[in-house]
Amino acid sequence: MSVTAEAPSTAPDSELFSERLKAATWSAHQAAEDHGFTQALMSGTLPVAGYTAMVAQHYFAYVALEEVGRALAGDPLAGRFHYPELERVPALVTDLEHLLGPDWRARIEPTPATRTYVARIEQMTDHPEGFIAHHYTRYMGDVSGGQFIRRTAAGAYGLTDGAGVAFYVFDRLGSLPRFRAGYRERLDSLEMDAATADRLIAETRLAYQLNTEVFADLGRLHTAR
Repeated sequence: MSVTAEAPSTAPDSELFSERLKAATWSAHQAAEDHGFTQALMSGTLPVAGYTAMVAQHYFAYVALEEVGRALAGDPLAGRFHYPELERVPALVTDLEHLLGPDWRARIEPTPATRTYVARIEQMTDHPEGFIAHHYTRYMGDVSGGQFIRRTAAGAYGLTDGAGVAFYVFDRLGSLPRFRAGYRERLDSLEMDAATADRLIAETRLAYQLNTEVFADLGRLHTAR
């Protein structure tokens, strides 16, 4: 999730769906960013064990998200958001190998909140607009505010050679501002009826809530109360 995102437009007559989506989910977005775990991460005060645990939870979420994306690649709605160049699982594997060693798979497990999050993502195989909601929530944050997290984590944990923060590297995308602009244009060009658009917005709110609950689980383990 972005830590540098601009507030959404307040223009009441905006017909752009990307602006409507951002405005309708802004409070949920802010709640996720304002969580104590997120604040510790962004300030560089989160213990490295907490950062590593977050990377592990990302792994479970992105395995699910990218499997659903491949399953929906031919869908006329969700297929427009099938970007193989965005896939994060290989980078997460690289980061976990660096942070935990070659036996990393045996050393990680999803938290209860992550299990709930993953189960919801997997249900989106039958809900293309819901897949877009989860895709938007995760990847648009990764290519925007995630770049701030990358720099902060590299400095806080001595990951200056890039190992351990590969998740935030999007070399295959070229210009990140250009990618984000193109992504918003793709949202704006979606052919949806009002009910489908409303479901997409509602699912985006839920996606932010589920992310916040993951942070809460991690915060109970890795930050001061």
